[in-house]
Amino acid sequence: MLIQKPPAISAREITVEELYRERRRFLRGGAAVALAATLPAATSAARAATFHQGVNDFGDLPDGGFGTDEELTPFDKVTTYNNFYEFSTDKAGPAELSGDFEPRPWTVAVEGEAENARRWDVDELIRRFPPQERVYRLRCVEAWSMVIPWVGFPLADLIKESKPTSRAKFVEFRTLHDPERMPGQRPGLFGNVLDWPYVEGLRMDEAAHPLTILGVGLYGRFLPNQNGAPLRLVVPWKYGFKSIKSIVTIRLSEKQPRNTWNIQAPREYGFYSNVNPEVAHPRWSQARERRIGEWKKRPTLPFNGYAEQVAHLYAGMDLHKHF
Repeated sequence: MLIQKPPAISAREITVEELYRERRRFLRGGAAVALAATLPAATSAARAATFHQGVNDFGDLPDGGFGTDEELTPFDKVTTYNNFYEFSTDKAGPAELSGDFEPRPWTVAVEGEAENARRWDVDELIRRFPPQERVYRLRCVEAWSMVIPWVGFPLADLIKESKPTSRAKFVEFRTLHDPERMPGQRPGLFGNVLDWPYVEGLRMDEAAHPLTILGVGLYGRFLPNQNGAPLRLVVPWKYGFKSIKSIVTIRLSEKQPRNTWNIQAPREYGFYSNVNPEVAHPRWSQARERRIGEWKKRPTLPFNGYAEQVAHLYAGMDLHKHF
């Protein structure tokens, strides 16, 4: 697979939402000629132009399963409403302030309780573990949500390749710490919000669950900077702040890591961070959520709607205590 640096094109230039949906329906149905014949000539021309501009960076991706037929959140919403404190605490700030960030070259170190500990080039990872497309919900603790066609590969594949020792019980992730490139980390109003670098963690069985992926793209193209380029964690049954971005270190460990938000506000943010509508955040309810692009709120689903797949991981646990 030829890996290219993503072109510097604005969000509104690269994605026509309806055309991407047609592409996904086409890939699932396998009827390329039939679909092309049914599309108006203008639509076909626009579709070709859109792909030329970078929407199809990864080519035709296999469906990674666990998907949903819910309405996709438009690309321009996904890429302009972001939590990424390394750049800004404002939702629009990451898109505005990350334009000059260069996500290549990039390496990711796998460390700790691993027989095959090593440092990977991110494009080497993409070649070694071919990406899939998975449509997952993203639920944030502030009661908003999105539905995103992620591009990534199972974290379990990398864990297996790393040959964890019998002492490996947890997986810790660290983001890049570079105040020169990430203005939100600089000392001052924003830089003092968190202790850098950002750290997250999963229990080993959570990390190895087939739903958990390392994301390298969305909407068929490489991750935009504001969405965590070039590599981020995606755990769809947990709140969005659990999905650490711009990862540089993955460490297998015997002890549970102290994740950033639990250190910052332990009363508000636990280690597990599972979506649980019955556990209210101290400052707001988690019982309902608003899908970005909609005004009417909807009930929040336990485990973000993935209870059938993951509830067994927490059998016997008090999910009010272990929140």
